[in-house]
Amino acid sequence: MFRELRRKNKQISKEECVTLLKRETRGVLSVIGDGDYPYGMPMNHFYNENDGKIYFHSGRAGHREDALRRNNKASFCLFEQGVRKAGDWALTVRSVVVFGKIEIIDDPATVADITERLCHKFTDNEAYIKAEIAQHAHNTVLLCLAPEHICGKLVVES
Repeated sequence: MFRELRRKNKQISKEECVTLLKRETRGVLSVIGDGDYPYGMPMNHFYNENDGKIYFHSGRAGHREDALRRNNKASFCLFEQGVRKAGDWALTVRSVVVFGKIEIIDDPATVADITERLCHKFTDNEAYIKAEIAQHAHNTVLLCLAPEHICGKLVVES
């Protein structure tokens, strides 16, 4: 059902994909939006090693949530900053694309737990994290992307 990477010599391993999903902080989540147009938005994410799912925090209403209630299929794409060899202009960059279906989770305990773990990707300030969760968790849901296909590749821009 999912296409294989055409240039197999550029494909990175599943383990490398998971490493990027755990390390990188942002990507683009795309859903099937209004009028069946793609709707992509930058999102922070948390990859949960325990269940292999990707979580996003979200508001309870809006274009994204309306789209997901109509059709829960989504894709998520991220790429790392890249590295440049000394004296070279070209970047070497790894990217990951994930296809799957999203479940909207509004259980307060799960929202607080995953949101706290997501926050730790950005800060270790416990007081800040607790205050943010206390103030915003009641208006927050989680989008839980269950991967059906993960593919990554290495690109050298030259």
